[in-house]
Amino acid sequence: MDHRIGAILLDEKSVVKRSLEIEQEREVAISDLLENNLFKPKGAAGGPYRLALSVKENRLVFDIARDSGQRVGRILLSLAPFRRIVKDYFLVCDSYYKAMRTAPPSQIESLDMGRRAVHNEGTELLIKRLAGKIETNFDTARRLFTLICVLHLKG
Repeated sequence: MDHRIGAILLDEKSVVKRSLEIEQEREVAISDLLENNLFKPKGAAGGPYRLALSVKENRLVFDIARDSGQRVGRILLSLAPFRRIVKDYFLVCDSYYKAMRTAPPSQIESLDMGRRAVHNEGTELLIKRLAGKIETNFDTARRLFTLICVLHLKG
């Protein structure tokens, strides 16, 4: 069976503002995710899947359907465990983007290493929170974590 995401939709009503850098990260994450991913909802016969991500009532919502439109299910995750990591991720990203303009390469490299470390921490948390609900691999979870961060951006 084909256990992958074939289409992804972010609830744009959940997002109020984005910088150019964040918009680029969103586009790259979606492009990379659609190119190569592993996404296997528990008990699902197979995809490809349409995934709609949104935030509702302090929960991350995964609405999953087949490409045919047949609903597979909905998974809700509390956003509380992600808040600190998302906040840290955006702080280090902000520093990184600012450094890209004027800082020496060694400082940019250090900030990028920090950014990747926080991103990896968020990815590992997502894998843990999805355990028993959706089977995925690290690269897929990493791209999904990027999209979760985008959904966290509120006015």
